[in-house]
Amino acid sequence: MTHAPNDRISHAAFRNAYAAGRAHLEIDPALAARFMSARLLLPLFMLPVLGIGVGLALVGWIVTGLAIIGGGIIVPRLIKRSAPHFVLTQALADEKFYQAAVNEGVLRVTLAA
Repeated sequence: MTHAPNDRISHAAFRNAYAAGRAHLEIDPALAARFMSARLLLPLFMLPVLGIGVGLALVGWIVTGLAIIGGGIIVPRLIKRSAPHFVLTQALADEKFYQAAVNEGVLRVTLAA
């Protein structure tokens, strides 16, 4: 029995099929990055961190300020880069997250017999 990607698959069925190796998963990396960015509020996190880094650099703590600015730029990019793996991990663990990812089109699950 094969389900089309648009069929609603329950979280329990998804977890069981994944554990049995019968689930074919498609995770769109670009959608996953946008989805995780929105859920984690990355832009809201990045702006204050960059502001703190600029402030420290302006008051004389140049190396510390530049390190914080670098971290404020690199950390969100690393999160977005690893978003597909995070989506899969969270979808397996949390039913609400799974439903949100499926509804947004980030995660498509096809079950094979």
